[in-house]
Amino acid sequence: MLQTPADFEPVLTALAHPAPESFVFHEGKLLLRESDLALPGPELTAALALPQDRLLPVGLLYGKRYYQTSWLDGVFTPPVGYAFYGLRSLFAELEADLLGVAGRAFQIAEWARTHRFCGACASPMALVAGERCMRCPQCGHSAYPRISPAMMVLIRKGDQVLLARHTHAAVQRYTPLAGFLEAGESVEEAVHREVMEEVGLRVHNLQYFKSQSWPFPHSLMLAFTADYLDGEIRTDPNEIADARWFGPDDEWPPRIPNISVSTLLVDAHRPPGK
Repeated sequence: MLQTPADFEPVLTALAHPAPESFVFHEGKLLLRESDLALPGPELTAALALPQDRLLPVGLLYGKRYYQTSWLDGVFTPPVGYAFYGLRSLFAELEADLLGVAGRAFQIAEWARTHRFCGACASPMALVAGERCMRCPQCGHSAYPRISPAMMVLIRKGDQVLLARHTHAAVQRYTPLAGFLEAGESVEEAVHREVMEEVGLRVHNLQYFKSQSWPFPHSLMLAFTADYLDGEIRTDPNEIADARWFGPDDEWPPRIPNISVSTLLVDAHRPPGK
């Protein structure tokens, strides 16, 4: 599953490391060497002439590999031998630990890129020393990395589970229901609301399953199971293309790599041989 590796240590103050590796993003894509998908080393990072205040510390992996992150603006042609890759396209290409750190690096870079100016008074923001925070020196407004919580739920009805195809999903496959929390709402309230809005059902017996940071661009997925209470499936076509019950005698969606908590949630309830 895409996640921060256990051997990762966050770093908030830049280190004087002899060989830092840099995550450099442009329009949401990561700069990598084409021959082996390696990150840019200090020589290439220097050649890109990235401003020093735009090189943000990310952390240490295995106690020795130091990572920093940055971004490029405007039209940019990658150096010879390098190309930009979307993080989703790297799921089966990069080692799992590095991909987990890349997801964190992208969120840090995107936060810094979108908070260069104060949202209250439009003054230039400044990075707070030793803290993942941008603060306005004029009005004191502070901005921390944005995290957007979203709920996910697999509804159980006897030996069946409910899966749906989401209308606006990038890939049309059957998955658990999901949706973002609204202001002032608990995760449990969001589960009940989203289930009613998307498929017209009522559920109970919510049980927490697992969470996952999902850097597309800054979600935190909170997965649950719930038991069916009552109602008939009635989909909202603006959100759900189709929803149905899957049981032991049905043909299940094919297995996919365990990248997301959605896959883990489905596979935990997949009948043997399915």
